[in-house]
Amino acid sequence: MPHMMGATSSGPGEPRARIPVKRFLACPFTFTDSPDHAGVSCTIRDIACGRTSCGRAVSHNRKLCSLTSFHDFGLAEPITRALAEEKYATPTPIQAQTIPVVLSRRDVIGIAQTGTGKTAAFAVPILHHLFTNRRRPERKTCRVLVLGPTRELSGQILDSFRAYGRHVGTRAALVIGGVSMGAQVRAVQNGVDVLVATPGRLLDLVTSNALRLGEVEFLVLDEADRMLDMGFIHDIRKIVAKLPAQRQTLLFSATMPRAIAELAAQMLRNPAKIAVTPVASTVDRVEQRILHVDRAAKPAVLAEILQRESIGRALVFTRTKHGADKVVRGLAKAGISAHAIHGNKSQNQRERVLAAFRKGEVLTLVATDIAARGIDVDGISHVVNFDLPNVPETYVHRIGRTARAGAAGVAISLCDCEEAAYLRDIEKLIRMSIPATHHRTFPRQAPPSMIRSRSARPSAHAPGRRRQRGRGNAPRKQDRDGQLRKAASGIAAVAFLSRHTRSGHDSDSRRSEDGSPKG
Repeated sequence: MPHMMGATSSGPGEPRARIPVKRFLACPFTFTDSPDHAGVSCTIRDIACGRTSCGRAVSHNRKLCSLTSFHDFGLAEPITRALAEEKYATPTPIQAQTIPVVLSRRDVIGIAQTGTGKTAAFAVPILHHLFTNRRRPERKTCRVLVLGPTRELSGQILDSFRAYGRHVGTRAALVIGGVSMGAQVRAVQNGVDVLVATPGRLLDLVTSNALRLGEVEFLVLDEADRMLDMGFIHDIRKIVAKLPAQRQTLLFSATMPRAIAELAAQMLRNPAKIAVTPVASTVDRVEQRILHVDRAAKPAVLAEILQRESIGRALVFTRTKHGADKVVRGLAKAGISAHAIHGNKSQNQRERVLAAFRKGEVLTLVATDIAARGIDVDGISHVVNFDLPNVPETYVHRIGRTARAGAAGVAISLCDCEEAAYLRDIEKLIRMSIPATHHRTFPRQAPPSMIRSRSARPSAHAPGRRRQRGRGNAPRKQDRDGQLRKAASGIAAVAFLSRHTRSGHDSDSRRSEDGSPKG
């Protein structure tokens, strides 16, 4: 598919450029200098030395190979002072490559996994622009709009802006669901410099005329692929349609699905495409295991793992909100204290549980994928996938919650027979076979010999109540003479007649309950 020039971030009705998706996905390290060379593949060494593979210099003059300190970016002194107070000394690869591009006022597509320092990569240059271009925002407007997929991630982004900009004097606000909208309306009433929001609540404020988006200078989409997974793609399109054409757009994502690539083509103007991986990949630092178990045995196996393993903090992932609550109740019966966090919990509940988890007051947290990205909690030693995710990229984000800051971690996944296809997709994505063991029969269940003896008994031997529920029993309303005619010869028939003789009154009572005649 030929590359089209003139990508624009204007409103509906104007020509749109299409990013060559296949070429983009095939070239993990890409940096564009002009529309003519969008998609030319470059190595990090080429980018760091300020040249592309075709020999042309990249648009920013600073050579990234010399950027070993945040002072080398030419940032405002209040920002470098705040970074020093936060113990930031050397920029990470995503920061070293992104900050100069954003300072040059270019749009950016950043592909980087969680834990690589993406937030500082866009927050620092934006704060520099706000400091060097001071102006009072108009009422009910914002100069910078940052969209995040979850309340927790949005809150962390706001905390980062406040930390890096503590000496800049910017005004920032948070707009998320799950809390009263009245306080948020008051927060933006006089205008703010930075507004961090989730898409749904932001549209609520815009619809109620509490917020106008016509003065936005920067639009940042963090974890764009996660917002796609959560169904926010249509809300994002509505938001973008209300933004001014003259703006700088920064899109960050851990993966690049086709839908995100097409959205980026519509929103961004000649973007610089930057992709990095952590110094040590999360998958490489995590000891991964697969336990093949029966679905019914999962709660008991999980309890055994939490009791047997040497665990600091454990994060357990389920596929559904109801499943998370059910796991918490099952662990409580096993004497293990755990708390759940998911979309049905109020914002105050979620913040309270997360705070306790960070402090170590809660050692086991059960969560849906709402906590899979952006929740930076130190000291998580184990991640357990109670349910394997049906999206393979989600597996990578889940296990990325452990092995943070160079530490080691363990990821254990419980896989039943219905999840085998999910496991194949995961192993295909990470390009490795995860060590697996079979745990089909859990020791706390009945011994195999007892299970075999039960299965060998004729169905007529089951107690009356079990016999009614069993799937393999004969129809309940079939008369006894019909059963005798169809019964197997030999021992089974003798056993049946013996039981019929011993049953007495109980047998008649059961037939009466089944609706068949006593006579």
